Amino acid sequence: MLHGRNREQDQVNRLIAAGGGALVLRGGPGIGKTALLEWAAELPVGRVLRGNGVEFEAELPFAGLSQLLRPVLDRLDRLPGAQRAALAAAFGLAQGEAADRLLVGFGVLSLLAEAADEGPVLCLIDDAHWLDAVSADALLFAARRLSGEGVILLFATRDGGFAAPGLPELRLEGLSAVDAARLLDPDLDPVIRYRVLGEAQGNPLALLELPRVGDQAADRPLPERLQAAFSGQVAQLPAATRAVLLVAAAEDTGELAVVLPASGGTADDLRPAEAAGLIEIVGTKLQFKHPLVRTAVYHAAAYSDRLAAHRALADALTTSDSADRRAWHLAAAATGPDDEVAAALEDTARQARDRNGYGAAAAAYERAAQLSQTPQAQARRLLLAAENGMQAGSPANAVTLAERAAALVQEPAFLAQVGWVEGRAWFWQGNYQTAYDLLMAAAGFSADPGPILLQAIHPAWYLGEPVLTDCLDRLAELDDPLARFQVASVRSRPAMPALASLSDVAPRDLVQICGLGFVAGQDAFAYEVTAALVARCRAEGLVGLLPTLLFFQAEAEFFHGRQQDADVSAAEGLEVARDGGQPLWISQLSALRAVLAAVAGSADECRAYAADALAAAAPGCEPAGYAWAQWALALLDLGEGRPEAAVPRLLALQENPYAHHVAAYRCIPDLVEAAVRSGAATVSLDRLTAYAERVEQPWATALLLRCQALIAGDEELFTRSLSASARPFERARTELLYGEWLRRGRRKAEARTVLQRALEVFDRLGAQPWAARTRTELAATGLLTSAPPESAIASLTPQELQISRLAAQGLSNKDIAAQLFLSPKTVAYHLYKAYPKLGVGGRSDLPALFAPALSPRPLGFAARS
Repeated sequence: MLHGRNREQDQVNRLIAAGGGALVLRGGPGIGKTALLEWAAELPVGRVLRGNGVEFEAELPFAGLSQLLRPVLDRLDRLPGAQRAALAAAFGLAQGEAADRLLVGFGVLSLLAEAADEGPVLCLIDDAHWLDAVSADALLFAARRLSGEGVILLFATRDGGFAAPGLPELRLEGLSAVDAARLLDPDLDPVIRYRVLGEAQGNPLALLELPRVGDQAADRPLPERLQAAFSGQVAQLPAATRAVLLVAAAEDTGELAVVLPASGGTADDLRPAEAAGLIEIVGTKLQFKHPLVRTAVYHAAAYSDRLAAHRALADALTTSDSADRRAWHLAAAATGPDDEVAAALEDTARQARDRNGYGAAAAAYERAAQLSQTPQAQARRLLLAAENGMQAGSPANAVTLAERAAALVQEPAFLAQVGWVEGRAWFWQGNYQTAYDLLMAAAGFSADPGPILLQAIHPAWYLGEPVLTDCLDRLAELDDPLARFQVASVRSRPAMPALASLSDVAPRDLVQICGLGFVAGQDAFAYEVTAALVARCRAEGLVGLLPTLLFFQAEAEFFHGRQQDADVSAAEGLEVARDGGQPLWISQLSALRAVLAAVAGSADECRAYAADALAAAAPGCEPAGYAWAQWALALLDLGEGRPEAAVPRLLALQENPYAHHVAAYRCIPDLVEAAVRSGAATVSLDRLTAYAERVEQPWATALLLRCQALIAGDEELFTRSLSASARPFERARTELLYGEWLRRGRRKAEARTVLQRALEVFDRLGAQPWAARTRTELAATGLLTSAPPESAIASLTPQELQISRLAAQGLSNKDIAAQLFLSPKTVAYHLYKAYPKLGVGGRSDLPALFAPALSPRPLGFAARS
């Protein structure tokens, strides 16, 4: 029975009643986290899965995840192929190819959802602060995406460990004086009772254990006093019992089949510890009463005895499936460099990497480096640790490891490898100058600088001039088709490769082509490549590339007047970028969503997304989404009738380091409009003229003509702009500006015709500020119009819209889930929410509703670009 935990119990019950979710229980040692989990395990909620972190297995990949999910692995074959393969490799059930670390998290989510098909599943994870890193990442990923799954995840963790951003937390405080007193033995001496109540501060474990300690060391912190209490109990046990307990404390599974032979003990030796309540035997496993008991046993032993325990465990772990544990015990027993142990750890690291346990691989390589006998071996293993740290999403640690490697070996070829790894790590942290300097230095050391220079364009892009020119000059010297494409995209007009010729190229090698296509103004080509790559990434489970590609996809959709589609793509990309810890794409996608919100007139959303975009930056560095965020805020000003506020924002983007960015060119028409409407000084059209001539696209010509018409007030230029092939939103804006010009010239009838065409497009696109401005102009011509009611489709969230469209195409919930890296229950949940908004009874009604959008998603831009 729990005392004084009504608040905590109520919150857990509410989570269960809600049909799923996650909660982190946080508090110090002995505060009652485990007791709360035990109480939850007895609730009538369905199946209970249990796992816990163990201090001595924190470096073993997927140890915690395997413990939790092994009871439901019989459902593994129900998962989509890529997720199934990733989980099978993680659990050592099959050989797998290298996969994105996020794919394992998706697999965990899908597996838990499958397990919940037969009823709710309650997952209890104790001592989460000791979970191995890859298990923690996967479980946190799944926990953030639980939505009506019938899956409840409860994590118990100490203060200062297991960071769980995005999850609700409940801190366990000490019991009240009344509840604390109820835990104490009623026959306890009053003097001791008073002392214990004061010292325990409501900590349940302290209330039970401190009466046995006396008042010695009363000035020590409570966790130390508790550990001392257990150490005192352990010290009273027979030597043979202590020997068995030490091996059990050094071992991570508690399997008696390992512990007893390694310790040389017998089951009889365990009886004194059982009688003292320090351990219990559950099946074939030894379990300590509390993690502090394990810690007390281990740290109370002499150093030489701890080394001997690890050596004995290494000798006992001889099977192939225990090679990882054996290697780590050998490492724990090492007192100095040992090449044999280092080699065993390197094997462990390779196996962890092959199972997509990149964090565990990095830890094993780093420990192997510490045990290496030569500087060359140390440096090589440190660099491998850095590379795997990058894959694990830890670029800061990768930098530290790479720097340590560079200090050991000064050979040019090795320094080139270090610069390659460290430069990319700095780039992903947003420090573009350091990244560029390291990559260019690495190129100087390398016998084949091409791949490094191709990477250097990324930080150079954000640094601007003169760095960008320097990088492009170096790239122009390479005999490489991608380098030629990079240079031509910025300086001239590249030849677009045939889409079919790219089908065998790895997606990661094609990403630059997508982004540079927009730089060159080849939006149709960029979209076609991006759409094909998004489809490949979904099929092959390349989750980490999705934020990049979905940004480019949303960019193309926005430019072509498909704002709703763009928001769907950007919303999905942003969610994955946040899950994967990709600050560059968090910034870019947030900024793009800010632009879309500005066009829709959603001022609060625009400012919030822009703030997120500007916050996602390394200290002292500009965020990647700066140009798009400034464009968003300027569009908001323009839409809300503050053109004078938009001018300085947009003018700043025409200067280094932003002038060459896509957003900086595409916003020039907004700058011209803002300048004309505010009466500011005339804006030069030289940059836009040069850009339109370089890209040779009708839509760019139409925008240039519109700007010339605005500045000159020339009707012929307006009509020429409207006769050019333009995109829907921009054409409607030209019609609005032309209609305003006609109305001011008292040509109301002509103005009315042009403005009505513009209004129809603005209403269809949901561009509320421009629609409102058009209605005002129409009213001035004598025609009053009212805003149409919000369409049913417009009321959907981006995810509801995305799922409804796929359902309308005939895809099953399971097919949709596989494509969007969701669970079928999440898909069903969003459809359930979408049906009443759409006014339909079920999925059979969706095809008619989405009929216009059921053609293949590639935009078919070529005909109207």
